[in-house]
Amino acid sequence: MIVADSSVWIDNIRQRDTRQVRQLRASDQGEIIAGDVVVLEVLRGVRSEREALIQEARFRAYGITPMVDAEIAALAARHFRTLRAIGITIRSSVDLIVATYCLMHGHSLLHNDRDFDHFERHLGLRVVR
Repeated sequence: MIVADSSVWIDNIRQRDTRQVRQLRASDQGEIIAGDVVVLEVLRGVRSEREALIQEARFRAYGITPMVDAEIAALAARHFRTLRAIGITIRSSVDLIVATYCLMHGHSLLHNDRDFDHFERHLGLRVVR
C-alpha cells in the first residue's frame, strides 16, 4: 500500500505536473491510502466550502483511513526525540504521524516534502520513487 502525503494531494489539486502527481494518478485507488490527518491538512487550505466538498468527495472515493491512535502518537513522539537527538527537528506533527504510520504498517510513502527524507535516511521509511 502507498500512503499519499498532503504535499502530493495539494500538487494534484493545483494541477502541477510532478513525478509524484503522475504516480498518484497512475495508481489504483485500492492501493492508495488517504489518511485522516492528511485529509485535514488538505481541506483546511481549501478556499471555499464548495471546493472543500468536492475534494472531500474525492478523498472518500479512496476511503479515509484513521492514522493516529495512542500507539502511533507515542511512537511518533519517540521518532521526534530520536531525530532531535541527532540535530533534526521535524516541523509538522502531521508529518510525524504520517511517517510513523507508514513505518508501523510497512507502507510506502508518496511525498514531495523534504522532512520525510530524514525518516527515510535515519528510520528506514520506504518512499515511492
